[in-house]
Order: sequence, then structure tokens, then C-alpha cells
Amino acid sequence: MNSELIDRIYECSFVPEQWPDVLDDLAALVDARGGQLFAVREKTMNWVTSRALTETFQAYLDDGWFAQCNRRVCLFSQNKPTFLSEFDFWSKEELDNNIIYRDFFRPRGLGWSASTGLAMPTRDNIVFTVERDYHRGPIEKDGVDALNALRPHLARAGFIAARLSLKSAQTANNTLALLGMPALLMDESGVVIEANSAMNELPDGVRWRANDRIVLGDERADELLRMALTQMDSSEKAAVHSFALRSQTGAAARVAHLVPIRRSAHDIFGRSSALLIVTPVTGGKAPPVELLRSLFDLTPSEARVARSLAAGESLDNIAATGGVTRNTVRSQLQQVMQKLGCTRQTEITALLSGIALGPEASTARA
Repeated sequence: MNSELIDRIYECSFVPEQWPDVLDDLAALVDARGGQLFAVREKTMNWVTSRALTETFQAYLDDGWFAQCNRRVCLFSQNKPTFLSEFDFWSKEELDNNIIYRDFFRPRGLGWSASTGLAMPTRDNIVFTVERDYHRGPIEKDGVDALNALRPHLARAGFIAARLSLKSAQTANNTLALLGMPALLMDESGVVIEANSAMNELPDGVRWRANDRIVLGDERADELLRMALTQMDSSEKAAVHSFALRSQTGAAARVAHLVPIRRSAHDIFGRSSALLIVTPVTGGKAPPVELLRSLFDLTPSEARVARSLAAGESLDNIAATGGVTRNTVRSQLQQVMQKLGCTRQTEITALLSGIALGPEASTARA
């Protein structure tokens, strides 16, 4: 995995001027013309694109095509933790008759894409898209896989950027205030450099210790935090940077995200190495797949296993519906337990019991 690109993605969390170049690099992974990011919260949208797409996307907005396009609706209704392309939504005939593709994208030489939607529990809806020229054909599976490998990093960086309205961070204190939820800055050894008032007021979540150190109230989450601090410079898939904070009953109450501070972001945050931000688990627009995949760093297959267990399914049923062997599911279960900090299958069900699994999960819209 490209560790330099991952660093640049995290740099964009706080220095959004870097997004156009990073979106270009994402597009280059799949031989696309460019990429775009847009974030919506409370009917306010902020967006940024590769320079090659700026004029096109501006016309997309100004001429009313964005309001007519159902691609983002399909994207969120799929409720899948992955980048998706056109044939995940439509048949060839449906695509040929789609007014947006027929009358907007194809006349401009575009027409193929890979997109992912992130409906965060804070009601921030985020979309990353890469747009490919029509003559190149649909984006291949290996290209989608390459984008998916970066998806957890894009999710965390995009979330921070969305909370800051795609504006550059100015000072550490101002940034922590603008995030609007519990957050603190740490150095590489776990010493707290600065924390906002919401973090100080977080009930049972954080306990302060001597020398400006903290301990998370959930012991397993605290172990994962210490491990994440030592793995921040690792691009290995085993590195987990998002994990549940459990309540006293064992249910997931919040999710902690450790966001590395990279490159020019150090000009703002000095010796801080990471931002720790805490988000709620439940919310009116919190699809479980986003909580499982985007927030817990699970692969799509691991997310399916965890979600199915939380819904009360047996391993045999999960294997049958997924078309895999029971041994495969058991192997995926072991990875889920490791990433969620669980030692028994029953703990996964208890941990995820607070996550809504009802129809509200499929109604998120960007």
C-alpha cells in the first residue's frame, strides 16, 4: 500500500488545499480523469474536485444536474462498505437511458465512475468519486479493490475535513472547537497536548492521569489506542485506528478515531502526532454498515459477518447466504473479534446491540 499517499490523505484532513492533487492520485489508480469529494450537513454542501473536473462539476451544479441525479441516492441505498460502479446500480439498458449519463456525462466524454458514500452518525454525508472517460470502459474490479484499500483512510480524513467545512485548520484550539465533538491532540507517546471542553466533559469515557496522559474508560479500547499509537506509521492492514468505546453494560456507546497528523499539518499542530476524536454510535442517519466498515476498519466480508451476528444469525446461515464455507466465516470472525476487541462471539452481539439495524439505515442521503 502507498504509505506516502496515505500520509497525504491525512494531510488533507486539515489542509484541504491538498485535496485536488490527492484526488488526482486516486483517479490515477484507476486511469480516471479526476476525482471529487463532496460533503453535506444540514443542507449545506462543500465540495472539491481534481482541477480537470472543476469546470464540469461546477456546470453539474449550476445547470441543475446535481438535483436530478439519482446516483448518490443509489449509492447510499446500496448500504455497502465499498466503492461502487455503474453496473452495481443499473443494467446497460437502464444506463443508456439515464438522462444524467446520456445528456451530461457522455457528451463531456465521461460516463464511468467508482463512488463510495459515507453516512456518518453525526449526520455528515460524504461522497468520494472518481470519474473515468467513457471510451475507457467501466472501472475494473482490481481498480475498485485499490480504492477500497484506501477507503478507511479516506473515511477518517473526509470526516475531519467535512467537520471543518473543507477549510484549512488555523490553530489547534480553533480546530478542536470547530469539530463540535469530543477531541484532543496527542504526541506519539500518548501525552495530551490540548483537549476541547467536550472531551473534558465526556462521562466515563476518559480518565485523566499524571503528566497529561489519559486512560480510556473501556479497558480494551485503551489497549487498542496504545497499539494504534505505535502503529501510526504503519501502512499494514492490521493497523486499527477506529474502535468502539463501550458503556458499562458492554454496548457500543461511542467510536474513537485516531487520525494521524501528517506533513504540512504539523505547521498547525506542532509536536502533536495524532487527533483523537470521539463520535456517537447511534443517530438518525447511522447505517450499520458505515459503523462497521468505515469506523471499525472491517473488510466488506468482515462487516457482513459482524452485522449478521448482531442480527442473531448463526455461522452456518452466514456461510450459506454468503456462498462461502463455515471455516471461511470462522476465519473472518476471528478478524472481527480482534478488530473490535472482543474475545467471544457473544461479545460482538453485545457490543453492537446499540447500533440501529432498522429501515432508517437505508434512508441516508447526500
